[in-house]
Amino acid sequence: MEAGIVFPQPPESEAKRASEGNGGNGSVDSDTLRNPFAGLVSRLRASWLSGKTRPMEYRVAQLEALGRFLDDKKQQIMDATASDLGKAPFETELSEILVCKNELYETLNNLSCWMKDEKVDRILAMQLDSAFIRKDPYGVVLIIAPWNYPIQLFLVPLIGAIAAGNCVIVKPSEVSKKTERLVSEALPSYLDKDCFAVVTGGVQETTRLLENKFDYIFFTGSPPVGRIVMTAAAKHLTPVTLELGGKNPCYVSDTCDVTNVARRVAWGRFFNAGQTCIAPDYLLCTLEMQEKLLPALQKAINDFYGPNPRESPDFGRIVSDKQFQRVQRLLGSGRVAIGGETDEAERYIAPTVLVDVQPSDPVMQEEIFGPILPIIIIANVDEAIDFINSRERPLVVYAFSSDDKVVNQVLERTSSGGFCGNDTLMHVTLPSLPFGGIGNSGLGTHHGKFSFDTFSHPRGCLKRGMGRESLNAPRYPPYTQRKFGLIQATLKVTRKSDCTLL
Repeated sequence: MEAGIVFPQPPESEAKRASEGNGGNGSVDSDTLRNPFAGLVSRLRASWLSGKTRPMEYRVAQLEALGRFLDDKKQQIMDATASDLGKAPFETELSEILVCKNELYETLNNLSCWMKDEKVDRILAMQLDSAFIRKDPYGVVLIIAPWNYPIQLFLVPLIGAIAAGNCVIVKPSEVSKKTERLVSEALPSYLDKDCFAVVTGGVQETTRLLENKFDYIFFTGSPPVGRIVMTAAAKHLTPVTLELGGKNPCYVSDTCDVTNVARRVAWGRFFNAGQTCIAPDYLLCTLEMQEKLLPALQKAINDFYGPNPRESPDFGRIVSDKQFQRVQRLLGSGRVAIGGETDEAERYIAPTVLVDVQPSDPVMQEEIFGPILPIIIIANVDEAIDFINSRERPLVVYAFSSDDKVVNQVLERTSSGGFCGNDTLMHVTLPSLPFGGIGNSGLGTHHGKFSFDTFSHPRGCLKRGMGRESLNAPRYPPYTQRKFGLIQATLKVTRKSDCTLL
């Protein structure tokens, strides 16, 4: 996934405030002069320090405003994503609106519980004290979103950041132009402008934005850009969540329902014209299974999109000329068994299946992010697992088999951000599951409570009384062995017995 950053120049009122904040002498703060985002970040930090975002009532009000944004702007969202990605209304409603509403309602339904202090166990010396974990907001958060799901991938983390009590700057992708404009023009009217802002622009402006000190950065995009974001964050020791991508393997065993596998794989691969970070990126199967899958995949594609997917209202387009040309070049790998047709004027690439693909081919060297499905031939499940483990850890591993032992074998012997057995994509629709990568595919998780936890600092707290000072005497100098014995008796943790009393 790719993401750039751009920022419009601060309005005159912003510069005026900066000048007035400097004693009214007409000079502008030096940080504001050096960086066009400094004034905005400072303003949001002042709002956060005031405590405005901390009460639950405030958080709920802002979250409910996001719900109104989704309701009021539903048609505009559908129109914008159709213009940017050729996305079908069904796919937009499912992936941009329903997923966001589910996250929103999951959060609203549970926020009061999530915010409560968490009591912890106490040792003997502190049985009369109060020990708990307070879920503190980080402060000012930056969310950098990609273009492929331009509503969901900024709104879902924004829900978590608001729920946790943060102030937020949202940077939508400039690649999905119509959606960027919709978000930048409409969203600010729903949220508290003292605490939330949307900035727009490209790579140069994003770079300047990242020069500022944030308290947390949430980035969704490609591993190369993720490294840039992490480097910028490191200068301020700012924690990050990186939702990246990778090549998600999909193993298909010889014992499976071929028709069902073909339909579920085709849907996951060609949804949003393949521009999905969790799409199955390549198939691993035996030669015998490939011969069964090819006609089943062809039938699934025909059932979904008709004999000419280019005319189907349910099949999308590549987002930009640059992305079209990149994906089109990958068609030269292996041999086209299904599809392969392209139209640069429409940025159309047909649902395509490649065979005779080698691990060294270009299509196997990068995340495809388009409607192409290569098939790699392996001899058995062990060889498939070895192949998966020889590459960077993916965002998700898929495994199809009628034998649950085979699915579990793939689960237990591989490592990935997530796992889905006998289906594709559907694991991300569960707010109760964490979503995130590992290694090259990302760092950190979100969705549901995991989003709240991501944007909350677990603050360890101990509150003791002012009296009972005699109980503290053993810890003070002059030290003696007798004092240490008393301290040890009241502070130590003992290992519980493995025995169970029946």
